[in-house]
Amino acid sequence: MHRRVCACLAAAVLLLGGLPVRCRAVGTSAASAILMDVDSGRVLYAHHADTRMLIASTTKILTALVAIRDGDLEDVVTVSAQAAGTEGSSMYLRAGEELTLEMLLYGLLLCSGNDAAVAIAEHVGGSVAGFVERMNAYAAELGMENSSFANPNGLDDENHYSTARDMAVLACAAVQNETLVRIASTRSVTIGGRTMTNHNKLLSMEEGCIGLKTGYTRAAGRTLVTCAERNGQRLVAVTLQDGNDWADHQSLYDYGFTTYPARKGAVLGQETARASVAGSGGGSVPLVAAESFSWPVAAEESFSMRLELQPLEAPVLAGTEAGEAVFSVDGTEVGRVTLLCGRTVLPLSGAALETLKQGIFKE
Repeated sequence: MHRRVCACLAAAVLLLGGLPVRCRAVGTSAASAILMDVDSGRVLYAHHADTRMLIASTTKILTALVAIRDGDLEDVVTVSAQAAGTEGSSMYLRAGEELTLEMLLYGLLLCSGNDAAVAIAEHVGGSVAGFVERMNAYAAELGMENSSFANPNGLDDENHYSTARDMAVLACAAVQNETLVRIASTRSVTIGGRTMTNHNKLLSMEEGCIGLKTGYTRAAGRTLVTCAERNGQRLVAVTLQDGNDWADHQSLYDYGFTTYPARKGAVLGQETARASVAGSGGGSVPLVAAESFSWPVAAEESFSMRLELQPLEAPVLAGTEAGEAVFSVDGTEVGRVTLLCGRTVLPLSGAALETLKQGIFKE
């Protein structure tokens, strides 16, 4: 994990840590909502984001993550009668039918197949109960502190709930998974004689939308978790119990990308600063970033970098840690990046010094 205050697990800390959330600049029809920057975890908008809510089929984001992590996409799954008979939205599986796990994931994320969810759970977890245990364990690993999962499909259950914030944390983890994004961003696909169309209309409505998942039950209302990317910046939006979710997500993205464009502080492998090297005759070494770092910054906020470097003395080998770049917004530290020496610097020998002196005097 990055050493910076990063990604989704730090979102709650950031919300309470002094960086403002401008909730009045945009609004939704949702009972609960949140907008989060993926790479930093910064919360850009929140409304009742910690209220426990029913989440319906957005559950299937976690189902897919567990299946991709613990299963093999090429595994052949035999559909049980229990899976085929699952109530609610369906990809219309038949008992005894054989499909690959990858095909079931398409049915899970595009068609929102409750039957696919059960078939996946039985195959990957050995049973639905066994799979649900994995779901809850994974949610705990991600830091989803106010979530509980009772099934793999999101059907209403008093022990099945989450919050907008926790679902944003899940979404941030999900969009790091290339397989999940590839499937969730597919608008339509024909596999094994089935043509499946994605229920997520935002894929065609919102610039740069890359998924993730819709949901609905009568008790939960409309639930929606999505991710969009512009200019290399990714945001996730979550709305729970929202009858106007498509338009609300578009408004949230317009607000987020316009108000909080990402500022690049460091780029992996590129020079971020320079440092002098003692014993090298006044030479210096480029300091390159060990990882990339960016942060969403509003126009009225000040984004700054300071260096915390250790003394360098020749010989210095390329790749040697030289210290850290420390990034702040309005004086509040938001992250650190390790800096590495970008080249080898050898000590200047007596002979080399003499040659240097002669050259200077000749000029």
